[in-house]
Amino acid sequence: MSPYLKSGIRLPQFAESIFTARCLLLWNLRNHSTLALAAPIQTTPNNKPVTNPIYNFLPQTQNPNNVVPVVCASLKRKDRTIWGYLQEQGLFLNFTNSEFSTILLRSQSDPSASFAFFNWVRKNLGLKSNVQNSCIMIHILVWSKNYKPAMAILLELVQFVDVYESLLLSRHGCNWHPTVFDMLIKAYLRCGMVEESFQTFRKMAKQGFFPSIVTVNCLLSGLSRMNCIGKCWEAYEEVRRIGLRPNACTFNILTHLLCKEGDVDKVNVFLEKMEEEGFDPDIVTYNMLVNGYCKKKRMKDAIRLYNIMGLRGVVPDVITYTSLINGLCKSGSVKEAHRLFHVMVDKELKPDVVSYNTLVYGYCKDGMMQEARAVLFDMIGNGVWPDDFTCWMLVKGYKNTDRMISALNLVQELAQFGVVISQDVYCYLILALCREDRPFAAKSLMGQMYEKSYFPSEELYNELVCSLCRTSFVKEALEMKAEMITKNMKLDLSSYKAIIRGLVELRKCKEALVLMREMVELGLTIDVEICRVLVNGLCKEKNFDEAELLLIFYGKELQIFDIECYNALVRVLSEECDPAQLMAFQDRMVKLGFAPNRLTCKYIIDAMQKTIGSKRAGLLAD
Repeated sequence: MSPYLKSGIRLPQFAESIFTARCLLLWNLRNHSTLALAAPIQTTPNNKPVTNPIYNFLPQTQNPNNVVPVVCASLKRKDRTIWGYLQEQGLFLNFTNSEFSTILLRSQSDPSASFAFFNWVRKNLGLKSNVQNSCIMIHILVWSKNYKPAMAILLELVQFVDVYESLLLSRHGCNWHPTVFDMLIKAYLRCGMVEESFQTFRKMAKQGFFPSIVTVNCLLSGLSRMNCIGKCWEAYEEVRRIGLRPNACTFNILTHLLCKEGDVDKVNVFLEKMEEEGFDPDIVTYNMLVNGYCKKKRMKDAIRLYNIMGLRGVVPDVITYTSLINGLCKSGSVKEAHRLFHVMVDKELKPDVVSYNTLVYGYCKDGMMQEARAVLFDMIGNGVWPDDFTCWMLVKGYKNTDRMISALNLVQELAQFGVVISQDVYCYLILALCREDRPFAAKSLMGQMYEKSYFPSEELYNELVCSLCRTSFVKEALEMKAEMITKNMKLDLSSYKAIIRGLVELRKCKEALVLMREMVELGLTIDVEICRVLVNGLCKEKNFDEAELLLIFYGKELQIFDIECYNALVRVLSEECDPAQLMAFQDRMVKLGFAPNRLTCKYIIDAMQKTIGSKRAGLLAD
């Protein structure tokens, strides 16, 4: 009962109904009950919700027809259950981006609540949040130092719209902080949009929003990676113009840029200017300079700078020594590099795998495999595990010095130490063995690949087939071909040629012809080389009929009229048969398209002279 009734005051029935409805609504909002709020909602025959007219008399903050105040009230009470109910009742059907913006702005004092509603709308209402709403949400999150979700929204936006202008426009009416533009630069950089980040930086500087030096360093680093050298210096000049103070990282990025350009003298001039401004080069700066000198093979300057570091109290680190060792190795001073390596160890700097690999590379390059091997085992003894590069260098070093057996033994030793030998190293060794015509060693190594769960490629199988054929192991090559078929692999053109040549040399031309027909069925190119091998082989076997059929096939089916194949058969026929048969053969070939040359005529004339000579000798004998 209402207080008015308790006091004895009687209200008109209509006014009391309004009061009762208001009480129901308040009770519903307070207790999260959907029952009381549902009572005033009616539906049309089309099941479209129609609000009870009585709600038009309620204040806006309690009127479910007005979604904005209802949602704002729920956000203040941290009550999110009402949103789903309002959606079920169809009160979000005409929800607009303008209302969305209003809710975000009214609730910005509670960023977590406004962000929760922002995500709920995007997930449940299917309302495509426009750029303005997203930018408002970004401003709210950045102001409250919730940088991670703000960056997530920025990363979505930057790929589709010009976010800078939208952030500028949407900052009115909400709390915001210039940090948002720093984050925009970083968002562009994270998406690989370096040009857009640079343009954003220029717009900021023009409109008086000065980024932090950390953001500028990110921009310079991104521009440097994209080789936008001119824009790097343009950005640096802008930093100086707006009075932003660079730090050591800024100067190191620019020093690296100059070193990348390759003009070390220009770097020295730049560093002198920086020192005048109070900047002291640190270990990073010196390492870049030492590396720059080493790449230019100016080892005297690199060593001089190394000595200057000690005088200025900058202690060289592993990177410094590794750069110097690498430079000395490449300039052919491996012994000096090894001496410097020992200096590094004496200074209690622990060499890493790169340091060891640099020495291994130097020795292998000079063919000093015994010294390289010693470095390898020194490396393992000191607990530094060889990597793929170490194995590659040693294997190639042995191969280049024609010591393939040593390379194979090394792989076995490393495997026993537990070093993982990559599939690429195995493939390299197998190819090298095949090309040196050591097919059985290659086949054995291929078996080891399978034991390591590596699977040889089709290329390796074809190389092995060719190597077997070159060493006259045609039977084994055919067995390898059969194995390839079981693995859904195919012989390539070179392998077919090698097997055909091998079969012909073994006087097995019929098997070679079968392979040629197989090639035709597979659509492989049948070239002149195969034709010559087969014709010569058939001629050696005195199989003239098959040789002629082969010439006919090549002429009719492949339009190959090779005079060398033709002459090979003419020459043998001129030695084996009478001139009449030879002339008949020539007529058939000419009709097919073969054109005789001077050598053809010579063979025919020789055959005729031989026949005439035989007849004359017979007449004289009579």
